[in-house]
Amino acid sequence: MKKYSDVLAGWLVELGYTHCFFVAGGNTMHLLESCSHRMKCIPVVHEVAAGIAVEYFNELHTGKKAFAMVTAGPGLTNIVTAMSGAYLESRELLVIGGQVKVPDLARGEVRQRGIQEIDGISIARSITEKAILMEKVVDRATFAESIRCGVHGRKGPVFVELPLDVQGAQVDEEKLATQITTPAARFELVGNDAVAAIVEKLRRAKRPVILLGAGVDRATTDGLMGKFEALGVPLMVTWNAMDRIGADHPLYFGRPNTWGMRYSNILMQQADVLLALGTRLSLQQTGFNWQQFVPGGEVIHVDCDRAELTKGHPKLAMAVCGDANEVLRGVACADLGSHAEWVEFCRGVKAALPLVEPVNHTGEGYLSPYVFAEKLSQLTTKDDVVIPCSSGSGFTVMMQTFAQKLGQRIVSNKGLASMGYGTGGAIGAGFAAGGRRTVLVEGDGGFMQNLQELGTVRAQKLNLKIFLFDDNGYASIRMTQSNYFGGRYVGCDIETGLGIPDWEPLFAAYDIPVMRIGPGFESDPEFLERFNAVGARAFLVKIDPMQTYFPKISSRVTASGGMESNPLHRMTPDLDEATAAKVFRYL
Repeated sequence: MKKYSDVLAGWLVELGYTHCFFVAGGNTMHLLESCSHRMKCIPVVHEVAAGIAVEYFNELHTGKKAFAMVTAGPGLTNIVTAMSGAYLESRELLVIGGQVKVPDLARGEVRQRGIQEIDGISIARSITEKAILMEKVVDRATFAESIRCGVHGRKGPVFVELPLDVQGAQVDEEKLATQITTPAARFELVGNDAVAAIVEKLRRAKRPVILLGAGVDRATTDGLMGKFEALGVPLMVTWNAMDRIGADHPLYFGRPNTWGMRYSNILMQQADVLLALGTRLSLQQTGFNWQQFVPGGEVIHVDCDRAELTKGHPKLAMAVCGDANEVLRGVACADLGSHAEWVEFCRGVKAALPLVEPVNHTGEGYLSPYVFAEKLSQLTTKDDVVIPCSSGSGFTVMMQTFAQKLGQRIVSNKGLASMGYGTGGAIGAGFAAGGRRTVLVEGDGGFMQNLQELGTVRAQKLNLKIFLFDDNGYASIRMTQSNYFGGRYVGCDIETGLGIPDWEPLFAAYDIPVMRIGPGFESDPEFLERFNAVGARAFLVKIDPMQTYFPKISSRVTASGGMESNPLHRMTPDLDEATAAKVFRYL
């Protein structure tokens, strides 16, 4: 006879789990003790960091898997943000939560019976692929099926609530060792006729563009890299697929988005055929004015979720439900004909519209965030893992400016776009990276929301380089209040009541070396020594609190109180007439 939690821990190892991020609690005491003998268990300070770390760990796809373990009640409620983010990004996140003993469950009869008890299943159900209360011992096959994600195509979080007395039950392991079944195919099969139809549309197009989304795996693009140049078709990537292709590839033309690269938006809008692979074409991708998305062309949308294909926006010429990787492999092996004139036009537009635009205001002595991102991308290597946080000006600047290298791994979470994701994500990515340098770029406002995890960074001796945009608060909120409300600032900086720490003593308290950097940092010997040293280092990037952030898609408040946005190619500020005439040839 064995304790059931020992059996569960063994099954988790069999299923590929090597790491557990957790906050200890009484209602997970058996499972935590059992897992501590069989895998790497990493304590974090707050449960939300555990969930974010697991999401980013798994997203690096190293062949190892992690899960999060939280206790009942506040353990579950604290990790809800991380579960929501992974749900929106269709990413794998297994959360095993403790629960009170089965006899102590309230079952809706009273608000609470057991200590710390709350109905975690009801809370988690809308943000998970499945949420299960395991109130009795189950066999190996049933357990494996319970925690398996992505069975309906898109991945997503799984929440398993495990009562304390079930964890501690004595069981006969041999009687529970049922055979694990092979999971069914995750995606609908894409027929050869559909691929042939896509190839024919691309071949006949005058101005085709292929947009790669996160549904296209890194392994697929790595395997096809030698075929991309022969395709002769411009390639673009979504933010979540940023690391699928290097920025120096001759057919790479950036990252279109509402906060995207201006030249990318302009080129995509002039396509006569856009093949969107493995991206759900959200409003952030198409612009809120989705009626003018690719206004003179056809959109072919390939996604594993049929609901995304039928949601009504944008307008589609062809919708294909299935695996985007399968379609990309078919297209990459086809002869798409010559599009040399279109490619040369794309290169001309790219050259005419630099990523660091002179329109932005940067006060004397401050470092332009765009110049910072440009220089940082030059200093990083192909072996680095880059975490460009997930919200605010630091995030959008990195997405607009950072030039990725093939081999880098870059992870963010833009669906929920929550502040505070950076540190937890960098911790998870750092463990998955196995000692490779991890580079985190985060705004001071977002960093404050999970700064307690500096303790985890120090305790785990992570090789993490933290770049903190020190601009006195919430830059994006400050800009919104300036643009729409005449500069009536509310709760966005120290002057309006936002509590921001003194950064040097804060990092010193965690024994993490910190230095301020400004213009010319990329050639500062002290900076370079710290950036290339092994271990945790922090850098305070001196950003003007009144820094402007252009280009962007502007919106107007209408007379009815609603918002009206420009289409993607009409970013603010407007281009001068001569440049517009050159780059808007097909609009």
